Amino acid sequence: MKTTENLILRRPENDDFERFFEINSDPQTNLYNPSGPMNAAKAESTFRRIQEQWDQYDFGSWAIIAKENKSIIGFGGLSYKMYGEEEKLNLGYRFAVEAWGKGYATEFTKKAIDFGFTDIGKEEIFGIVRPDNIASVKVLEKAGMMRMGTLNDVPGQPESLVYRIQK
Repeated sequence: MKTTENLILRRPENDDFERFFEINSDPQTNLYNPSGPMNAAKAESTFRRIQEQWDQYDFGSWAIIAKENKSIIGFGGLSYKMYGEEEKLNLGYRFAVEAWGKGYATEFTKKAIDFGFTDIGKEEIFGIVRPDNIASVKVLEKAGMMRMGTLNDVPGQPESLVYRIQK
C-alpha cells in the first residue's frame, strides 16, 4: 500500500471488481477511449490481467481510494504495454467522474512515477493519451512527463500522443 496527501493506493481485491466495472463502463469516463465503455466481459478480462500483473511483477494498477471518505475513486498504476512492437512500462489511470477536477489525477501520477523510479528501479516511464484528452495531457505534463512522439495505436483514428519521463 502507498499513500499520498489525499489518496490511498492498494492492490485491487476481488471485491473491488464491481467498482472497477462501474467506473470503466461509464460513458463519461470513456469520452476519449476509442473502444468506448467496457462491457462486463471486457471488464472481467481486464481486471484479471491486472491481478496477473500483480502476481507476476508485484506491482500494477492500484485501487485508488480517497482518504476523506475511504471510497474507491479510480484505478491506475504502472503496467507493461505494447507500444507498437516494443513493450514499455506504461502509466495509466481512470477516475470516476465524481473525482474529476480535484487534483487527484496529478497527485496519483506523481506518486506512480516516484514508485516506478524509487521502489522498482525503472529508468523511464511512458504514457499514451488521446490528442483531444486535454485534461490528461495536462496531468502528464504537470507530473513532469514530456511529449516524445505519437503512436498509431487505433486504426482509423488520430495517432495517440506518447509521453515519457526519465529518472
